[in-house]
Amino acid sequence: MARDVANVWWVMFGFSVVVLLVVSVLWIYAMLRRPQTHTAEEAKRINRRWIIGGGIILPTVTIIALLAFGIPTGRGMLPLPVEGEQPLRIQVIGHQWWWEVRYPESGVVTANQFILPIDRPVDVEVSSADVIHSFWVPRLGGKLDMVPGRTNTLRVQASQTGIFRGQCSEFCGSQHAHMILHVEALDAAAFASWVEARRELQHQSPNGDAGRVFAERCGQCHRVAGVSEGNRAPDLSDLATRPTLGAGVIENDADGLRRWLSDHQSLKHGNAMPRHDDIPEETLGQLADWLEALAP
Repeated sequence: MARDVANVWWVMFGFSVVVLLVVSVLWIYAMLRRPQTHTAEEAKRINRRWIIGGGIILPTVTIIALLAFGIPTGRGMLPLPVEGEQPLRIQVIGHQWWWEVRYPESGVVTANQFILPIDRPVDVEVSSADVIHSFWVPRLGGKLDMVPGRTNTLRVQASQTGIFRGQCSEFCGSQHAHMILHVEALDAAAFASWVEARRELQHQSPNGDAGRVFAERCGQCHRVAGVSEGNRAPDLSDLATRPTLGAGVIENDADGLRRWLSDHQSLKHGNAMPRHDDIPEETLGQLADWLEALAP
């Protein structure tokens, strides 16, 4: 899809360059040529020729040609019926400022990462939980606005495996730039394994003070399969497998996780998670150790 969009852009750019050159040449020629005398009838005929040819025929032919070239590309992004294997449905919900990603067919839920199979059309159903966001993965196709109370659908298809970057492309608040989506295209077998590993995922609650803190605070907003059912913040069930924290703010490693727990308001000011200044550092460390193990 992205390749088709790029081809449309290059064709339109090339055509505009040709138009600019032709107009510039005619303009220079008109300034440099010797004045000519025409009768009133000849002048009327010449003017009519330019109006009809240059003002009606040329724009009409040009627009029809561009539409004939561009409409199939736009049509390819619509969720139209297809024969054979049906498109995979993935729901993406925008929040300030993170991504909720759901796979309705398997019940898998994750956050800030969008995993899809190659060589299979994917219908991305986008919506918003708060303000207007916009789903855009430049390497996969065009962008689509995420509007509260409305579901829009964009069809994409990856032709090769790889890791791409998605970005909210509609200003949505002070941390708009820090709303990055990790996108990864896997072959069919690897994608099936990724889904299966998360389908029946279950975890055990952390021990001691870390378990109490998570139950009283974190679990009220975050879901962890088998531990809590919070639905106001990112699902943490497979947190350890994600490359970043805070939707691309900091690397997801041991140091990054501990820093995020203690300094998240400094790293991403205005996010909905309250400060943990009153929690002992030792307890935060225990909580971080447990979160590092949340993987299939």
